[in-house]
Amino acid sequence: MDKLPILMYHNVTTDEKKVNRLTIHQNLIEKQFQYLSKNGYQSLFLKDLEKKDKLTNKSVVITFDDVTKNQLEFAVPLLKKYNLKATFFIPFAYIGKQDEWNNGEESIMTIDDIKNLSNDFELAFHSYSHRYFADLSIEETNEDFELCKAIVDDQKLQLHHSIAYPYGNFPRKNPEKELFFEQLKAQEMIYGFRIGNRLNHFPFKNPYEINRIDIKGTESLWKFIYKLNFGMLF
Repeated sequence: MDKLPILMYHNVTTDEKKVNRLTIHQNLIEKQFQYLSKNGYQSLFLKDLEKKDKLTNKSVVITFDDVTKNQLEFAVPLLKKYNLKATFFIPFAYIGKQDEWNNGEESIMTIDDIKNLSNDFELAFHSYSHRYFADLSIEETNEDFELCKAIVDDQKLQLHHSIAYPYGNFPRKNPEKELFFEQLKAQEMIYGFRIGNRLNHFPFKNPYEINRIDIKGTESLWKFIYKLNFGMLF
């Protein structure tokens, strides 16, 4: 089975004072993208994975959570510069608002921003309310999905049927876990993404427990290269 790193990003900044675990400096993310480009990595959309039963040893998936305005301003030009594909996960209740589940300091893309983004990149689900799925009842989870889909239909958005769980959170014990995965299947979700910080084996053993590697703004380029090749081994 092939190994597949799936990278998870959040905010991007040009202000050194704003760099933290969830916020990476534009210069550092450019060095990371430059490394991928120079070393022959093939970036993939999620829809590309559906068509493959084998990957190269330098396949990678790049993902961004929350569709913040700073991603549009600082990350998107770099993705285009280095000809990299990326998937953006949308928290639908906050479109055109602020990241109120954090400290409310970051602006979320407007619906027009998101439509323009879809011309070049892939969009997918990050829930409606950005709550812990493990805390939601079956009824609340279904309502969350239906609210997302109502916006998708109303705005005629094209989304890949995959979801990144907010905070990487989902029910971990049965029967709640099995019921949650049954809900995902009923909602026609193809992939579900946790955090995990490990490389995946492809084809995926469980499409609803796919690992993503948390790329932190406070870590060096060498730590990025290590994670890209090995994930987190501890």
